[in-house]
Amino acid sequence: MNTGNNLLFLVVSALLAFMAATGYAGMFNIKGVIPELLPPDEIFAGTPARFKVLLRNKKRYLPSFLIRLSVAGNGETLLPFVGSAEKLESTLTLSFPERGRQTVGLISVSSPFPVNFFTRYWNYADATTCIVYPRPLPSGDDGAGDDAARPGSRTKEIHGQDGELEGIREYSGAEPLRAIHWKLSARSEELLVKEFGSRSAPPLIIRLESLAGTDIEEKLSHAAWLIKQRVMEQPVGLELDDRIIQPASGRRHASLLLTELALYGHH
Repeated sequence: MNTGNNLLFLVVSALLAFMAATGYAGMFNIKGVIPELLPPDEIFAGTPARFKVLLRNKKRYLPSFLIRLSVAGNGETLLPFVGSAEKLESTLTLSFPERGRQTVGLISVSSPFPVNFFTRYWNYADATTCIVYPRPLPSGDDGAGDDAARPGSRTKEIHGQDGELEGIREYSGAEPLRAIHWKLSARSEELLVKEFGSRSAPPLIIRLESLAGTDIEEKLSHAAWLIKQRVMEQPVGLELDDRIIQPASGRRHASLLLTELALYGHH
């Protein structure tokens, strides 16, 4: 009887010691592992967005294993090995249901290392703030306001290098060499250059109130879709209530317009 009790005591003691050792190893495994999230340039509501994750292991001599990063109710990513004092890059796909200024919140850093009996974790409060644009919805209203009724809405014609040939004139020294008309220049005593026209598309001003939609969120979604479709092809402006953002084109201007839509009514 005493021999059986002693054996049971030894087994239980061994198991407790094993659990304590693996628990300490597991906690030390995730200690000093710091995540950093970098949002993408564009995030749309209800659409998965790929965040860049920089995971830094601050331990100078020991690596970390099987590190899993997750955001509650959202995406997760697994990094099998992070070397000592190493910074690794990965991606984490997150989705935000609503537009506006959003924060990621808590990031959970966990690992089942070393024996996969228990998962150790700790939560990291991430203060990353990102602007979530309205979810783009195709709009059947192609005009979305008016192109013709506003000043400056006519097609603008200027001289350039991408339009049709409009004439021949003398070389002034400012034109590029590819504009020189070599055949005609060879017949005359002077260099002649080809003069081209350039056509720029008319500006589009999107009037939020003119867009189709059952509520303001649907109108904002249509406006976001139009901006995405048109801003790289022509100048696009935006009319919100009594305020007008003048037409322009390019990615930076698109970001400005989409930010206005994202924060509309949230100021």
